Amino acid sequence: MDSQANERVSDRLITLVTAVLGAGGVVPKPFPLEAQLSDLGISSLKMVNLMLAVEVEFDIAIAQGDITPENFHSLQSIEALIERTLSQRS
Repeated sequence: MDSQANERVSDRLITLVTAVLGAGGVVPKPFPLEAQLSDLGISSLKMVNLMLAVEVEFDIAIAQGDITPENFHSLQSIEALIERTLSQRS
């Protein structure tokens, strides 16, 4: 993926995280792509919502084996998961 596509993926992920956090959530700017999402207030329930939102936003189905804490640790790890999933599809 080119850097412009990567930027769009991370921008879309930041939008999703902001939506999942809700009105009370604090989203740092610039968003730390490597920050642990749980440190930003993403609970396990919000993490499930984020995973579902990622599937809808990027039109992918995340394989059961890919639903791991490592893959949903940070925006960086989710972005890598999305890229892997999309590349397996093409």
